[in-house]
Amino acid sequence: MKSNIFLRLIIVLTLLFCTTPLQAAPIASQDALNFANTIGKELIMDFQEQNLAKRYEKLDNLLVKHIDIDYIAKFVIGKYWRNMTTEQQQKYIDIFKRYGLAYYKTLPLDFAASLTYEVIKAETDGKFTNVSTIVHFDINNQHQEMALIFRLHESGGIIKAVDVKIAESSMLLAYRSKFYEMIAQNDEEIDWFLEDLEDITNSWENSLKENATNKQKSLEIEQ
Repeated sequence: MKSNIFLRLIIVLTLLFCTTPLQAAPIASQDALNFANTIGKELIMDFQEQNLAKRYEKLDNLLVKHIDIDYIAKFVIGKYWRNMTTEQQQKYIDIFKRYGLAYYKTLPLDFAASLTYEVIKAETDGKFTNVSTIVHFDINNQHQEMALIFRLHESGGIIKAVDVKIAESSMLLAYRSKFYEMIAQNDEEIDWFLEDLEDITNSWENSLKENATNKQKSLEIEQ
């Protein structure tokens, strides 16, 4: 149960922070700390928005603003990107963008209201700067915390994160493993994989719309 809760949080934070430009340079420690503090506070504020529609709108904007979705999509598909036609590549990118925005909304984020975020230190590591943080939250009236490391670099004057790690486990690599498994299950037929990915995404989107409609009806009845 505990690992599932942690997975939810890591997935959300990864979606919000994970992006990797092609050219990178290390970041001064203070700049990295300032970045982590600013984005962390913005994330917490957005999570605590009571109106669910507004919360998702704010989080979507945060995703679009701080994520290089095209790069992440190519990274998680790995070697199979080269096997795609231009048409398949574009279709995959389009689906992946919807997939990312829909996925985090399917997670049970009941811990979000209690979320706090503490930046501990920043250390340069080659081309990168690692920012160590501790995330605090409550589950079933019990306080939980875990250490996360955000791996940052600078490209074109912009600070972005390249990965989020817990216990040396990279979420980008976890996503790649998941997509490789899906492709293998489809006998490495890219069109079949794309159909499955779109079906999953459509299912999430339709479920979210249905839940939003039902919630609105319930509010109207209560009024």
